[in-house]
Amino acid sequence: MILRGSFSNTVPLEKNAATTTIDEPFINSTAASAKEISQLYAILETVADRAEMHKNVGEQRDNWNKLLLNSINMITLTATTMAGVAATGGAGAPLLALRLSSTLLFTAATGMSFIMNKIQPSQLAEEQRNATKLFRQLQSKVQTTLDLYDPAELDAKDAMDNVLALDKAYPLPLLGKVIEKFPAKFEPAVWWPKSHDFQRKRKRPGKNEWSEELEAEMREVIEVIKGKDTEDYMRLGNLALKINKILAISGPLLTGIAAAGSAFVGNGSWAAIVAVAAGALATTVNTFEHAGQVGMVVEMYRNCAGFFSLMEESIESALEETELERREDGEMFEMKVALQLGRSLSELRELTQNSSSSRIYGIEVDEFASKLF
Repeated sequence: MILRGSFSNTVPLEKNAATTTIDEPFINSTAASAKEISQLYAILETVADRAEMHKNVGEQRDNWNKLLLNSINMITLTATTMAGVAATGGAGAPLLALRLSSTLLFTAATGMSFIMNKIQPSQLAEEQRNATKLFRQLQSKVQTTLDLYDPAELDAKDAMDNVLALDKAYPLPLLGKVIEKFPAKFEPAVWWPKSHDFQRKRKRPGKNEWSEELEAEMREVIEVIKGKDTEDYMRLGNLALKINKILAISGPLLTGIAAAGSAFVGNGSWAAIVAVAAGALATTVNTFEHAGQVGMVVEMYRNCAGFFSLMEESIESALEETELERREDGEMFEMKVALQLGRSLSELRELTQNSSSSRIYGIEVDEFASKLF
């Protein structure tokens, strides 16, 4: 990828009275550039389509969360009321009707609650919101490449790899290969290619504003991110995942207990107490889980942990490049890191100085790298 306005190709002309000829290498270079531009525009259209698709699906799944929660709570409360009314008196056909209706409603609520807890609509909606944001970021990146540079084959390949990685990280289907909602271990989200090349691999004259001080500063940023931000989000993510697992099991279990209790209403006071109490608790648990969007919180922590993992990898990739002229401009790279962490350049340098001093004196760093979240 070559910055537009730079003279990357010389165009030797051989003039005579009849014709003006252009050397074959220049023709081939121009044809190759046109090919990459066409490919990038095709990818740009696909990325824009994906962003809109994920946005629409995210809105749909957010609606599912609200509608399913309201429906399940209304069914559960109606069944609880019927069980309570049946226990206050009545016999014969009226008692049988109330008891049967209450049991059927509790059973329906159990099935619906199980399905809702399995798919986690609030988490599905958050997945699509994150996918929309990331596809729009990719769209902006591709558009910048087309506006400012002469694209190379690497740019088209890189954009294609990113699209496929995002498709894999945030699938649209509800069945088949989906994101596991209750994994055995909490893991950060990964939406970039595993073999992602963070450096643009084009030579620039000089050292690109890189110095030993800047390299040391970037290494300190990695240490702070690993020791504070990533560790904290992994801890919070594991906690939120455990809470969500407990709530997801408790909701259907309580409505199932209420269904069993309502089937025996009229044969003793304890059956009615169990049915009414379990129904009330089930409504509370479902409201806390889905109105509180605990699944969305899990996905938010997963995405934040992934963001810091991506930052670590991008900084490490820059530092591992031994040829300084192939690195991204040092000042630009430092500014990007500072902005991603919600800091000014002076605040970023102050953070790394504090981190270095704390390690020298054996004191734990009491500041997070990111000021955004």
